[in-house]
Amino acid sequence: MSLAAKTIISAHPGPQTTFLQTPADICIYGGAAGGGKTVGLILEPLRHVRRVPGFSAVFFRRTTPQITNPGGLWDESLNFYPRFGGTPHHRAHEWRWPGGGKIKFSHLQLNSTVYDWQGAQITLICFDELTHFTAHQFFFLVSRNRSTCGVRPYIRATCNPDADSWVAEFVRWWIDQDTGFPIPERAAVLRYYVRVAERIVWADRPEELIQYLPLPQDLPPGVDPPRLQVNPEYLAWLLSLPLLERERLLGGNWKIRPAAGLYFKREWCAVADAAPAELDVVRYWDLAATEKTELNDPDWTVGIKLGRDRSGDYWLLDMVRARANPGDVERLMLNTATQDGKQVKIGFGQDPGQAGKSQAQHLVRSLSNFTVMPATEGGDKLTRFGPFSSQC
Repeated sequence: MSLAAKTIISAHPGPQTTFLQTPADICIYGGAAGGGKTVGLILEPLRHVRRVPGFSAVFFRRTTPQITNPGGLWDESLNFYPRFGGTPHHRAHEWRWPGGGKIKFSHLQLNSTVYDWQGAQITLICFDELTHFTAHQFFFLVSRNRSTCGVRPYIRATCNPDADSWVAEFVRWWIDQDTGFPIPERAAVLRYYVRVAERIVWADRPEELIQYLPLPQDLPPGVDPPRLQVNPEYLAWLLSLPLLERERLLGGNWKIRPAAGLYFKREWCAVADAAPAELDVVRYWDLAATEKTELNDPDWTVGIKLGRDRSGDYWLLDMVRARANPGDVERLMLNTATQDGKQVKIGFGQDPGQAGKSQAQHLVRSLSNFTVMPATEGGDKLTRFGPFSSQC
């Protein structure tokens, strides 16, 4: 009898066991540090990788150092996979099994790194610290979650709580919005979603979402019936993608590209006579620093005042903008902050590098009577606009 045959590993009773037993297509294992989340993720593919030829799993962290750090994913895998017949390939960050199963560890450092996975077929996709990834990265890789090895493709993820992450909104139903803690009786309760007009619609039962799905005759000619017979859920994955990726990957659209109207339409938002009295409000600035003259057409400095109510709805309350020099921009920010009041938080984009840090420090000092939160911006403007577009 081999050592692998003698080895028995049991999950901890509680959330780790529930995580490893759920039949969900997507399961997110959240909670405080030290809850066994990473080990649960490491154990997940062992049920298939040793016995299913062609089975593949990919573990994603945002950066390569996060994979190889002491106590990280790779170190944890070394504690388990050799006992079950896995052979490590250190340079490739891969484990391979004699029957053809494979587990790979990779990064998505840039938002565009997901396109390195175009054409891939990954049976099991695992995200360690999902809140470190963008919604674009997650939903694009959903389209790569497919397989012909006989195992139904699925996704597993872990994360620590992050109120500002897109994940907080995605798992909103499972979280008490007053306390911020998970609702115990909703743990591991299955729910279902589709994407409708760039909005995610949830339901308690899949039949409640049938009205949103296209009829067979409405599907584009690019859909491959044989592939759908092997992976019938793959169509649902494609239908859940944002419009741009959905048109490319499901519809086979060669002409679609990021353009006006794809990311924001006025009709997505309603006009109200008044906003609720209790809102969490922030004024966020996109800064520019050039005056308008007869010889130029400079960018605008824009300050958007946005509120969020207790139901999670957003209210666009005010906008100011100007094309002005740095001194006038500073005065505009101070005057606007005074009019908004101290209860309104202030944010602005901080350019990378020393110049951006110096500007941020100067503005924080100038607005010393207010709560100010400069934020380093990453990714192109379309990527940064994505969360706002999704909410609209």
